[in-house]
Amino acid sequence: MKQSREWQRMLSGRRLDLFDPSPVDIEIEDIARGLAFVARWNGQTDGDHPYSVAQHSLLVEEIFNILVPDGAPVWKLAALLHDAAEYVVGDMVSPVKGAVGPQYSELEARLMTAVHIRFGIPDQPPPNIGRAIKKADKAAARLEATQIALFTDAEANRYFGRPAKIIAGGIEVRPKPPEAVRNEFEERTKALLKKMDWASSR
Repeated sequence: MKQSREWQRMLSGRRLDLFDPSPVDIEIEDIARGLAFVARWNGQTDGDHPYSVAQHSLLVEEIFNILVPDGAPVWKLAALLHDAAEYVVGDMVSPVKGAVGPQYSELEARLMTAVHIRFGIPDQPPPNIGRAIKKADKAAARLEATQIALFTDAEANRYFGRPAKIIAGGIEVRPKPPEAVRNEFEERTKALLKKMDWASSR
């Protein structure tokens, strides 16, 4: 039988083992490019460009910063990279995740652990930080649902809850070109790592 391939070659030249990912094979540039070309909502969004996971991640960090204005750079980075595993496994919508079962979650968890080790993020943030990231993620999803995925308010309330006060006024979601989002995501990640003094410790 032909042996199955369990790794993916990245544009950086790294060869990432999908089932046993090594932190040394994870690069910012690969994550930024991958997430900028992965569409959320299975591409079913309004606009001239797909709405990418990278753009969603930037929105989550923006909302996290409203929730935790004095947050340390490492927790801002944790919010920005909360979906980083999707640069490898893609963004699977919730109904499909449920059908696939726990294997997807296990693969995603291994990749996230490798990402956290690579960039010096604790795998288990303090409870208040973890809650804030989840709240920001849910708030971002609700904004996306009503503004670009064409959910009605009633549908969005059912699946994402009523809009939090932090997003009630004024955050507009519009898909941007992948290349622009890739650059913005990469620059923001590097800026946060610089604040963490990550480069000098590696």
